[in-house]
Order: sequence, then structure tokens, then C-alpha cells
Amino acid sequence: MGLFDIFNRQRQNGHNHAMAIENAIPDIPEETFIEKEKPEKEQTEEKAVTASIGGIHLLYDFLDKNYESKGYNDALINPDTTHLEQNVIALKNDLERSIRKVKTFYEDFIKQINFHITSRSRSGMVDTVEELTVKKEIAENHIKQVKEIEEQSKLNEGVGHGIIISYTRGFRNGLAAISSHIILNKNF
Repeated sequence: MGLFDIFNRQRQNGHNHAMAIENAIPDIPEETFIEKEKPEKEQTEEKAVTASIGGIHLLYDFLDKNYESKGYNDALINPDTTHLEQNVIALKNDLERSIRKVKTFYEDFIKQINFHITSRSRSGMVDTVEELTVKKEIAENHIKQVKEIEEQSKLNEGVGHGIIISYTRGFRNGLAAISSHIILNKNF
């Protein structure tokens, strides 16, 4: 009998120690620990979208919408020219509100960057300060573009005025469609 035979010998009642352990532990189903469904990737996409929401992208998203189809549909609902004028005023107000949101976003962002530049420069973090300075320059360029769009929209020029032209064109096309359907298609 060897030194380690005591571990391998059978118990006096005829059972292996290993068999007793196997019988004492119940089987656990695979579903308890293994998730077979793939995780959704929506969470990472939301983070990418929300990062750019407050910046100049908000303004360009507003300017890139199709206002011609909106004007066309509005004309079909209410073909009154006062309705056109009210909606043009509403569009101008929406543009002004979007511009204010973007300007506020960048003003706050620049204040935060200035704080970080000051505190990181005191700590001697030269590379970080340079990166922050670049971010600040980008933000200042964006706010400059926003101010140009704001000035142009006040003068009824530029990309801000493009939404008014697009909406008016759609509204007039809607009026023409109504006339074509009601009057021009009638035979007398």
C-alpha cells in the first residue's frame, strides 16, 4: 500500500468518494449561466448620437429637413395664405430657437474648456492643454458659423432662408394641386 492509496481506496460501505460528490451536486441547467441571445447594440449607438446633439449638428439637422413636403401637405389641409404666413413665421421662430440652443451649448462648452485649460496648465499637462485648445478652436469656429447663419436669416438670405423658400414652394405646389384637381380637370 502506497502513501497516496488512502485517497483512491473505496469506502467501507462500497462507494467511491467521487461518486458521492457527483450524486450530492444536482445538475444545473445551461440556461442559468449561458445567455444565448446576442446583446443589443442600441446603447452604444445612443451614446454616439447624443454626443453631437447639442452642437452645430442640431442646427444642420433642422436646416436639412424637407420643408417643401410640409408646405405641400399644409396647403392641402388649409389652403389659406394667412396659414402660409403663420407657418413661415413659425419656421423662423423654430430656426431662431435652434440657433439659440446651439449658441448656448457652445458658450457653456467653451466655459468648461477654459476651466479645464486653466486647471490642466497649472498641473503641467501640456499635451492635454493643447488638445483642449484645439477643441476650443473648433467650438469657436462652429459658433462663428452659427452666428453667420443667424445674421443671414435675419436678412432673409443664406441657408436659413432656404427653409422658407422650400416651405413656400411646397405650399404653392399644394395650392396648384388643389386647383388642378378641382377646377382644371373639369370638362365643360
